[in-house]
This record gives sequence, structure tokens and C-alpha cells, in this order.
Amino acid sequence: MATEKDNKTKSFVLRIDAKTMAAVEAWAADEFRSTNGQLQWIIAEALHRSGRLKKTIPPPSTDK
Repeated sequence: MATEKDNKTKSFVLRIDAKTMAAVEAWAADEFRSTNGQLQWIIAEALHRSGRLKKTIPPPSTDK
């Protein structure tokens, strides 16, 4: 089992009102994501759009 240090993710508690949570859950279901995955995507997208987080470019493939 991976630990926080292995996959470089951090857990935290998020308090969110029921109406907003229901909207996030519905959006996640529409896009076939988990609620957690949807929240991660929303946060990453907002950070990218604001210029606070650069999009990472995957390394080139070594397959020939």
C-alpha cells in the first residue's frame, strides 16, 4: 500500500455545504470521476488557469 510520501499526495479535511457537495457529486458522476477526483481536477484546473501551477509535460517515450 502506498503512503503519502510514496505518491506525494496530502490528505486534508474539507468542509463544504450540502448544496455545493451535491453539485460536485453530480458533476463527478457526469464525467465518470470519483468525487475526490473531481475536486482534485477542479483545484488543478483553477491553479492552471490562474498561472499558479504550470502544466507538467510528460517525458518523451523511450519506445521505438
